[in-house]
Amino acid sequence: MSPRRRIGHVLLALTTVFGLLTGVPPAHAATTPSLEFASPPSQALYGSAYTAALDNLLRINTMGYDPRHNRSGLQDPSVGFVRAGGGYQQPWTRDASVNSWNATSLLSPALAENTLWAVVDKDSAGALRVQQDDQQWDQVVWLTAAWHHYLVTGDQEFLGNAYRTAANTLTIRENATTAGFNATYGLFTGASFFNDGIAGYPAPPADATESVSTGSMPWPGIASGMYLSTNEVYHAAYLSAANMAERLGRPQDATRHRAKAAALKAAINRHFWNPATGLYDYQLLADGTRGAHQEGTGLAFAILFDVASPAQARSILANARSMTWGMPDTYPHWDRYSEAQPGRHNAIVWPLVQGLWAKAAAKAGDPRTFAAETARLAKLANNNSGFWEIYNGTTGVVDGGYQRLGDTVKFHWGSEPAQTWSATAFLDMVHTGLFGLRHTEAGLSFAPTLPAGWGDVTLRNLRYRDADLTIRLRGAGTTISSVRIDGRPARAEVPATLRGAHTVEITLTGAAAGDRDGDGVADAQDRCADTAGTVSGCPAPGRLEAEDARNTGGVKTNVNHTGYSGRAFLDGLWAQGAASSFTLHRPTTAAGSGAITLRYANAHGDARTMTLSVDGRAVRQVSFPKVSDSWDAWGTVTFDGVPVSGRDPVVTLSCGSGDSGAINLDWLEYRGP
Repeated sequence: MSPRRRIGHVLLALTTVFGLLTGVPPAHAATTPSLEFASPPSQALYGSAYTAALDNLLRINTMGYDPRHNRSGLQDPSVGFVRAGGGYQQPWTRDASVNSWNATSLLSPALAENTLWAVVDKDSAGALRVQQDDQQWDQVVWLTAAWHHYLVTGDQEFLGNAYRTAANTLTIRENATTAGFNATYGLFTGASFFNDGIAGYPAPPADATESVSTGSMPWPGIASGMYLSTNEVYHAAYLSAANMAERLGRPQDATRHRAKAAALKAAINRHFWNPATGLYDYQLLADGTRGAHQEGTGLAFAILFDVASPAQARSILANARSMTWGMPDTYPHWDRYSEAQPGRHNAIVWPLVQGLWAKAAAKAGDPRTFAAETARLAKLANNNSGFWEIYNGTTGVVDGGYQRLGDTVKFHWGSEPAQTWSATAFLDMVHTGLFGLRHTEAGLSFAPTLPAGWGDVTLRNLRYRDADLTIRLRGAGTTISSVRIDGRPARAEVPATLRGAHTVEITLTGAAAGDRDGDGVADAQDRCADTAGTVSGCPAPGRLEAEDARNTGGVKTNVNHTGYSGRAFLDGLWAQGAASSFTLHRPTTAAGSGAITLRYANAHGDARTMTLSVDGRAVRQVSFPKVSDSWDAWGTVTFDGVPVSGRDPVVTLSCGSGDSGAINLDWLEYRGP
């Protein structure tokens, strides 16, 4: 396991302290867009997740300037940088690149630029290069992020320095003896993209007890092997370098980089495409042994980086296997793992992968897959107080998975909170997928994907260069029937030279009839198109599992006690600000009052109190008597006379300033009009 993943738990304890020591607050504050759905259920699901993702990126994980990370000499001391997330303070190469590519370059260009330069240093002669850390195999993803940053900003000075960094880094990697180029196969060697732990690999090259190392590169079979995602990242890097060179007036360099990209694309298709499965294989060992396993990032990159033909892209989307809660990292379970003990990088859900997969689906014109993956990540975030690192693919519970640690086989890892690339994955689902933002040198174009059942949606206060955009989507589908900019008919694009405030209104058609949640209500008529239910397609309030509530303030899913119903219970209702909110979907708008029953656990020696609110207004403090000396025992309590009105009142149980809190929660029932 890499140092990043090994030290995460230690660093997590230092997060708060470190936040006080990071120096001056970042200048050049980012704009903060808002996402507004006309449909209340869509706003509750997607709007809430979007707000949480913005907070994750622009507040929680934006750190002050730190001179230790300015080895390139190109950072602006008045601007901070984006860290990897809770437990991971440093601006790791992959995270810095992915987060800039996903969202930071658009939302805060100065912050993204500092973050990209934070993972660049200089060699002994002063030449710029991506930092030569212990994860060399995937560092060229920086090139894709850098080219994207230029497209977003048009910054020529940045582009010149970025190209020098790109050219030097590619030369280093091409001539490296470890994680370098294998001329026999025409592919790059080394671990797969972000799978820095041995749990991400089948046996061989691993063994049944993961005896060689926790990390991936110490395993000879991995260091000399070739992996789908890493070679796709190199293909994209060469194309990005070619684009940079072309823009800088270096046509010979551009031609050379494009030739290498074409050769690598051909090698990927020759050695990894598997007609029998309709997918790309995951691995190719040095002895020619192929591994017909599924790699989520590899399949997404194949579409995103145009490695796959349109026919291959359709085949990938038709044949790839998702888990209940999203596209897994690698799949299926290796023999040494299982449903009960999933691997940290195997048959488990990383939001990073979900974001790439949704983005690929939108690009390939598959709104159903895009909608399903976006809904899953929104639910995972809303159910668990934000964006965690890893989730169980079957239950959706926060779970770091299993992997050897030192002399321990199948150590159960934690899943870190407030992961930046998990949050930016969702931001990218909204920006690139839903609104279809496409950055070019000429400007910004739009290719939206608005699934049926989501309803009309508006993105306000989106800053693009010198323009402040409001973008409205109406209808449903991927086919644009009309575009109006500031009330006048227009093309689905704005020029890079646009200035001032402008409104873009896009009407979409062509949404295919469907029933994503399988509840018998067509998506177009379903108030909750991604959550099955019987009240106009929404869950009936007669029994709402607590793990499906919107949970904030540190409340999250857990399974470390028995006797709960559903897929999990909630813990974390311990401190002031912790809250669980349940939307009661009613068949009427009439005001009335009803009874709420809660199933809970309380093994304290006394009754505990919480605050019960409806639609943000406190109703009263409520009490939860002791149930047992065991947290495995559950009891119920009923509160009568709770006032409700409207079709979708929100009932919240929170730990306020006068509450003792500290219960576990299993479900809520509402009985009334």
